[in-house]
Amino acid sequence: MKRVHFYLLFVQDVFLSNLRDLQPELCITAAYGNILPSKFLNIPTSGTVNIHPSLLPLYRGAAPVQRALQDGVKETGVSLAFTVRALDAGPVIACERMEIEDQIKAPELLDLLFYEGSKLLIRELPSIFDGSAKVKAQPQDDSKATLAPKIASEESWLSFDEEAPVLHNKVRAFAGWPGTRAKVVIVDNKSGQDKITELKIITTKVCSRSNIQVNQADEITFIKPALVFPCGGGTALEVLEIQLPGKKVMSAAAFWNGVRGQKLKILSAAYENDHLH
Repeated sequence: MKRVHFYLLFVQDVFLSNLRDLQPELCITAAYGNILPSKFLNIPTSGTVNIHPSLLPLYRGAAPVQRALQDGVKETGVSLAFTVRALDAGPVIACERMEIEDQIKAPELLDLLFYEGSKLLIRELPSIFDGSAKVKAQPQDDSKATLAPKIASEESWLSFDEEAPVLHNKVRAFAGWPGTRAKVVIVDNKSGQDKITELKIITTKVCSRSNIQVNQADEITFIKPALVFPCGGGTALEVLEIQLPGKKVMSAAAFWNGVRGQKLKILSAAYENDHLH
C-alpha cells in the first residue's frame, strides 16, 4: 500500500508540475466530485471556476441533479462558482434557473444544465479575467446548504409501500445509472406455479385515474399502455417501459403480451415470508 501511495503522490506532483509549466490563467471544472488541493488552486492566476448543476448552496455534492429529481423539486438550475477548499462552497459568480418538467430524467436534465452552464461561463469569462467576478461573486449562505450525496447501487430497488409520486421521482432520478429495479411474481393460472422476475423500471408516470380497482393490494394490472402497480397511500404508478435482464428495453404492452394468461403480482414481504422461507 505504501508503494501505491507514493506512486499516486508522484503522479500528482508530475501533473501539478506540468500544469504550472502551462501557466494557465483559469481552470474550469464540471462534474468533479472531489475537493481540489491548495497546490492546484494556487496555480491559475484568475482562479478555478466550477460549473455546478444546482442552485447553490442547494444540493452540494456528487449527485445534485439526481437528488433534486428524487426530491421532486419543481425548479433547479446551474451555478458558476469559484472553487475553494470545501465541497461546492465557493462564492457564486452567476446562476441560471430552470423549471423541471414532470417527465424529464436525470441524463436529459444534466445535459440541459451543463449546456446552460457553458453559456453562462462564456458570458462571464470577461469578468473572470478582468477580476470583477471576484468582486461581485456572492458568498454562499452555509445555513441554507443541502447535500447531494453519491448514489449507491443498492438504492435502486423500488418499494411499492411508498406513494407513486415518490417512486416516479426515483425512476427519473436514477435513470441511466443505477436505474431502478423491482421484483414481480408471475403466477401461472393453470399450473399454479410462481416465477419471480426482476424488472428494470425505465419509464413511469403517476396514475391520474381515480377509478382503478384491484382485486388484491399487490396485483399488477394492465390498462393500455401501462402496467399499473398499486402503491402506498392508495396511489398507483403507471409503468410504460421495462427491461428484463439481458434484454432490450420494451414497452409495457409488449411485456404484458408475453405473460398473457398469467397473473402479475408485486413481490411483497408477505409473499417472501410465505414462499421463500
